[in-house]
Amino acid sequence: MAFMVLTTEYVALNATDLSDYVNKGELSVEVEEKDVTTFGSAGWKEVIGGLKSGELAIEFKQDFAASALDDILWPLFGTVVTFEVRPTSAAVGTSNPKWTGSVLIKELKPLSGGVGDEATQSVSFPTSGTVTRATA
Repeated sequence: MAFMVLTTEYVALNATDLSDYVNKGELSVEVEEKDVTTFGSAGWKEVIGGLKSGELAIEFKQDFAASALDDILWPLFGTVVTFEVRPTSAAVGTSNPKWTGSVLIKELKPLSGGVGDEATQSVSFPTSGTVTRATA
């Protein structure tokens, strides 16, 4: 069994590699639980999967310089864009799978923090459509 420490996670939005601004990236997917229990279920609850959904949560280190993070993200607000995440920035393979799909840029937090804090923004974007996993 191979364990790993995330040190070079790859995060891209709208085909732009934003890894240099990211210190935490998390993709989660889930499926609705639909209750199909009947009197024939012998007193046991039975469930099947319904609609699938996902969320891409990212914590960025903010950068307001020209052509930096704020300039990249602001025009995407309110749009659906592609994403790609993988454990490392190395080539995609069986030990470095990638997950791709689309997300709605539904929130931005350009200014966040208190006195003496580093400028960061933590955001969550819902997936739109299919999320795929690939090793090639």
